[in-house]
Amino acid sequence: MAAPVPLRSDFDAAALRRLARASRDPAQTRRLLALSAIDAGGSRTQAAALGGVGLQTGRDWVLAFNADGPDGLIDAKAPGARPRLNARQREALRALVEQEPMPAIHGVVRWRLVDLVQILFEDHGVSVSQQTLSRVQRGMGYRKLSARPRHHAQDPQATAAFKKPSPPAGRRSRRPQAASR
Repeated sequence: MAAPVPLRSDFDAAALRRLARASRDPAQTRRLLALSAIDAGGSRTQAAALGGVGLQTGRDWVLAFNADGPDGLIDAKAPGARPRLNARQREALRALVEQEPMPAIHGVVRWRLVDLVQILFEDHGVSVSQQTLSRVQRGMGYRKLSARPRHHAQDPQATAAFKKPSPPAGRRSRRPQAASR
C-alpha cells in the first residue's frame, strides 16, 4: 500500500478547526474538519468517515488543500459547455443580421432563425440549433420582432370608422351605484 500524502505543515489541527468555525461554506467546513482529524493523528479512514466520503475523495481533499490551502476546499462553479460560436463567428452573424437580406441572393425578404442557422452551417461549418441561435442573438442585444398579422383584404378606412372613440383622458368611468333599499 502506498504511503499517505502528507498534509502541508503551515496549518495545524487547531488552525484548521478555527478556519472551519469561521467558514460560511458547509462543504468547506466539513472538509476542514476531516483534515483537522488527520492532522491531529487520526487515520485517513476515520477522517473520510467524519467527512462522509470514501478514502479516494479524502485523498483528493488533501491534494486540493496542499495545492491551494483552505480556498482549494471550496467547490468551484463548473465552467459549463464551450460556446458554439466563437468571437469571429459572432461578428459575422452580427454583420449578416445588420445588413438586410437580399431576396435575389439569400432568397428571403427577412431573416428567420432557420435561415441564419443554414447560413452559419454553409459559411462557417457550425451546426447550431434555432434555440441556441435565439439565445445568442438575445445576448447580442437583438429581440424577436413580429408584425401583427393583417388580412390582405382589410380596408384601413373601414377599420378607422369602426373604432369607438376613447373617453377623454381626464374623465373616469362611472362606478355603478349600489341600489338603495
